[in-house]
Formats: sequence, structure tokens, C-alpha cells
Amino acid sequence: MPSFLLFKDKRLEERKQRRGFSLPPEMPSRRVAVIGAGAAGLVAARELRREGHAPVVFERAAAVGGNWLYDDSPASAASAADLLGAGGVHSSLYASLRTNLPRECMGFLDFPFVPDDGAGTMGSYSDDPPRFPGHKEVLRYLEAFARLFDLHGLVRFETEVVRVRRDDSSAGWKVSYCSRKLGHGSNEREEVFDAVVVCNGHLAEPHIANIAGIDTWPGKQIHSHNYRVPDSFHGQVVVVIGSAPSGHEISRDIAGVANEVHVARRSPAISEMQSTARPNLWLHPMIERVEEDSSVVFKDGSRVKADAIVHCTGYKYNFPFLGDDAGIYVDDNRVGPLYQHVFPPHLAPHISFIGLHIKALLFPLFQLQSNWVAGVLSGRIKLPSQDEMMEHVATFYREMEADVCPKRNTHSLGACTYKYEDWLAEQCGHEKIEGWRKEMFIAALKNFALRRESYQDEWDDDHLLPQAHQDFAKYL
Repeated sequence: MPSFLLFKDKRLEERKQRRGFSLPPEMPSRRVAVIGAGAAGLVAARELRREGHAPVVFERAAAVGGNWLYDDSPASAASAADLLGAGGVHSSLYASLRTNLPRECMGFLDFPFVPDDGAGTMGSYSDDPPRFPGHKEVLRYLEAFARLFDLHGLVRFETEVVRVRRDDSSAGWKVSYCSRKLGHGSNEREEVFDAVVVCNGHLAEPHIANIAGIDTWPGKQIHSHNYRVPDSFHGQVVVVIGSAPSGHEISRDIAGVANEVHVARRSPAISEMQSTARPNLWLHPMIERVEEDSSVVFKDGSRVKADAIVHCTGYKYNFPFLGDDAGIYVDDNRVGPLYQHVFPPHLAPHISFIGLHIKALLFPLFQLQSNWVAGVLSGRIKLPSQDEMMEHVATFYREMEADVCPKRNTHSLGACTYKYEDWLAEQCGHEKIEGWRKEMFIAALKNFALRRESYQDEWDDDHLLPQAHQDFAKYL
């Protein structure tokens, strides 16, 4: 074997040891089904195996990555009438998508998301060094994570979970699944697991805006889930609903080829039409109605005749494999009842959910939630009683209602993300989230609000980078 390969293998083993790759002391081991091999599923599998469990990961796609696995032709998998639906694809990425958080704060806590330095310290995955890289860079990062921790062997690719139900003969769960590798026809199989960890993501079931008159409106509609490139909107008048990061970026993407782009926003600051730095892009309040002559009428009374409406209106949580016996509901995008967004009190710890949150430091959150679940399953970490967990859930819901916070925001953390993650870290016996990471996240939120046109290329948090890279050094 060439000497440089021996050196690389030695460095890989050293890095595995530094990251706690060896198995823990003898503890109760569970056979655990993990649904999904995206970022949440991968780190869940790693944390479960570290704890001594035996995870089996079910992934419907042919590779790891989940939503970060780009599908460039959703229209080929969906009929024109299904451009508002899931469209037969899982990924919601569009070609121009870049991260909306700086890479330094969004990576796993012990696997820094940094550009490759040329020495192979991160598996030579990096090909996109900016702080807000494109989606391909995130996929390469997740692939490198899976390689380093030898996770591919735990994943059953092209295998879709179709049903999860209780096993009457044990305390376990029956998981029914179909393998797409086995060809056509019925190939459903079933296995029993001690526990199930749900990591199927929440960016695959589109939420569509309810618009008066839409049934007779003659234009084209598409949800951002099925948007990839702006070419089909060339020379058109397009209305984009939503101004969160996806709506913001897609509207600018389409403005490069369309005659006009009109963005309908829920923001109370928008009470009438406003111009932007782009001469063919305007901001409006939300849509009041649409009409048969192709008009779109906004709440301030302004109107445009549009060729297309793009719904950048978010997604609905969906767990089609869970039956009624699970006792888990989705009500106005609230998944419940869940103790700390993870454990259904009446089923804990045998079913858990990783990664339901939005507007959060997601990869660190996935890691901490996964470590918590793994520790609870082994008995290293104790949960409150079922009654105590249910009371906690009820109190949380009452507090949301008192604060006039809608149900749909149940799993939205925003600037409070680090408080929740610090709580998780405490449960797991880990250090709290680094101070620089918290500051960087808050700075990114503010920067998006202040520099919506350039937040991915201009920022004011360079003073946090030295501490970040100092902390990264122990993992590289």
C-alpha cells in the first residue's frame, strides 16, 4: 500500500478515537429502526451505535442526504397537475439554493463544516468554500460524515417504510417496508424492533395557500417543493407567495428571467405595494383573491394580471407510516403530544422524533436530540414519568396560547434555539452550545433582516471566526 494511504488511514483512525468512536461500556442494547438517512437520521444512527444499540436505517433514496440530495427533474416524476403536491420527489432543493446560515455554526458539534484545507482533514469533500455555500457542498459534508463514521453499512437504501404499528406479542414495534431494489410487484416485508426513531424530515409535504377564487383562476401554480430553475417563467408576470428565505431567493431567481415578479408577504410592515432594488420586483401585502381574467388582487386593492403563482408557503408534517394506534396527531402543524418535541409520553421511549424544529441550529440540535434518545434507550438518562411529561406538554401549550402564539409555530425556535439545545446538552451531560455559535446564529438572523439582498455575501461577525476555528482544531 502506498505510504500516503497508510498515513491517511492512520489519521482517520486517530480522528475516530478523538471523536469517541469506540463503543461505550456494557449497557442495555436495543435494536432500533431509524426512518430516514438525512442529516437527522445519520447522526441518530451514529449516536445510537455509540451508545451500544443496533440501528437499522431505512432510506427511500439510493444515497444518504435526505432533503440535501438534489433531484433536478421533479416535473418528470409528477404530472402538471401535481406541481402543487409532493410530486413523487422528496427533496425540496432548487438549483441556486445556498445555506441561510454560515457554515461554521450549522455543522455538527464534533464534525466542523469547514472548507477542506488541502490536507484531507475533512475527507477532501469541500469544493465550495464560501461561508454560505450551495446545497452540493452540504451534501458532500453529509457524505463525508457518513464515510468517517462508517454509517453506510447501517442503511438499507431504496427501502421505504410503509407502516409502523405495535407488536402485540412484545413491547416492540412492527416495521413494514418495501424495497425498490426487488423490482415490481408486492415485496412488503416486516421486522420487529425495540424502538423506532422518526427522522423523515418535514420538507416534503407542501402547504398550499388558501386563495379565494383559485379554482377558476386560469394561470399556472407551483409549490417551491417542485421549483428547480426559473427558465419556464421567462417573460412572464409571476406572483410569489412568501418571503422567508426560500420565497426571498426564488423570487430573485425568477426576476432574472421574468418581466415582473410580485411578492405577497404576511409581514404587517407591508400594507401597500413597495418597490425594491430590482426594477422588476415589487412587494405586496397578502393576496385577497384571484379572478377569472388572471388578475391577482392584493389586500391593499392593487392588482396584477399574472401568468403564474409560486407558493413558497412552507410544509406540513406528515407521517403516513404511523397508524391510529400510535396516538400521535398533527393539528395545524403541531405534532403531539410530544415531551420536549421528541418523546410521545404514552409511548416513550419506544418511539421518538428527531428534527421537527424549524428556524433553529438544526445539525447541532439533531445531534443533541439523538444523543438524548440513545441515552434514554440505554437507561443512562432517565425521563420523567408519563404523567409528568404530559403535564409539561399541557403547560407548554397553555403558555403558547397565553402568548397568542399559533399552533403552527409549536416547533419553531428562532432566537431561542440555543436555550433548548443547552437544555438538551444538560440532559446528555454535555457542555452547552459554544458562545460564538449562539452569537453567530443571532447575527445571521439579524443580517438576513437588514441585508436581504446580500446577507450571504456580507456580514459583521468575522470577529467570531477565530474562536470557532480554535474550537474546531480539536476535531480536525
